[in-house]
Amino acid sequence: MKLPTGPGAPVSLADATTRLDQATAACRAVRTLTAEIAVSGSAGSRRLRVRLSAALLAPGIASTTTDAAVRLEAVAPFGPPIFVFVATGNDATLMLPRDNRVLAHGRPDAVLEAMAGVPFSTADLLPLLTGCTPFTAAPETRGFGDLWNVVTTPEGGLYLHREKTTEPWRIVANERRGADSARWRALFSAYRDGLPTSIRVMSLDADGGVRRAFDVQLALSQVDVNTPVAPEVFTVQVPASANPITLDELRASGPLVPQSNGR
Repeated sequence: MKLPTGPGAPVSLADATTRLDQATAACRAVRTLTAEIAVSGSAGSRRLRVRLSAALLAPGIASTTTDAAVRLEAVAPFGPPIFVFVATGNDATLMLPRDNRVLAHGRPDAVLEAMAGVPFSTADLLPLLTGCTPFTAAPETRGFGDLWNVVTTPEGGLYLHREKTTEPWRIVANERRGADSARWRALFSAYRDGLPTSIRVMSLDADGGVRRAFDVQLALSQVDVNTPVAPEVFTVQVPASANPITLDELRASGPLVPQSNGR
């Protein structure tokens, strides 16, 4: 996807708000999401390939917390899962059933960065998987012809696109800065019922160019939205015999390291 560049033409706040509201109508209605996610790509020198079973809650949905919650389970062809990652707000637990090891009460973005090279927080994940944004308007929106708008946000920018003037606007790209100021871009495509089923996420350098920290493709299937998810889904049963694992150990031999590299 070739994103527009240059100054563009100013778009009025009223038009920008209407277009962004249209682009986010479907994703803003998502309060719970479950899906199967095929992950492929690379993080640094590592090749990534895994299939995840995912469950996510928007903030304020769980009866026990006002925070967003997520569960990611890496399924295997046979035997126990490769890992189970559960996070609520800023508290994450990673269980490695095959090694009987656990990382408890870690920061979600730090655990995901150590495990897979992607520094996403709990709050990042549902908007990422639904192609959404919390912003409803922006002080600066630029138009590029009749088919593109670029919305400036405090964290980066949103790219709105429509195939024809008779079709709805959609967010097709979102540039963000993480908690550590690292920049990344998500590209959304293959929409179904207003939500993307194909997402490419890549790290950016300081000038907006792609760098090699991570470049990951997510393919979603069996997507189900707004179906109640039991609270126990967002807990992990940790055996008393489980041994702790540190972030440094996880970076060195995390569960997404290919088998050819020792797994």
